[in-house]
Amino acid sequence: MVSEKKIVILDTNVLVTGVQWKIDIFLELEKVCDFAYQLAVLQGTINELKKIQAEQRGKFRDAAKLALLLLKKKKVRVLPEEGYVDALLVNHSRKGDVILTQDKELKKKLVKPYFTLRQKKYVVKVE
Repeated sequence: MVSEKKIVILDTNVLVTGVQWKIDIFLELEKVCDFAYQLAVLQGTINELKKIQAEQRGKFRDAAKLALLLLKKKKVRVLPEEGYVDALLVNHSRKGDVILTQDKELKKKLVKPYFTLRQKKYVVKVE
């Protein structure tokens, strides 16, 4: 029986934070995922990263720029949905997709399991 790949969706803040903390979230996900998965981001996340890159200064701008480059290099699938990113992520979570986020408020609304960063070093699954 071939199981369907789960979708793991990366949130904006985890991409920026991952870059700032020098965490290879792609490698960390390989370690923690005990299932077949495909990485994805929402179009809204791409828009948020571009906005940070255009409007912020210093380390935030650099982190957003590097996050966009990593997404392109790793060929992360972009889900073309527009709208309020957190609400879209909650909907995806309810459908069974797994979200990787650092957002405290968003975590309260997500269906478990989801992923988050711990100790500025690694990705953990919250069940």
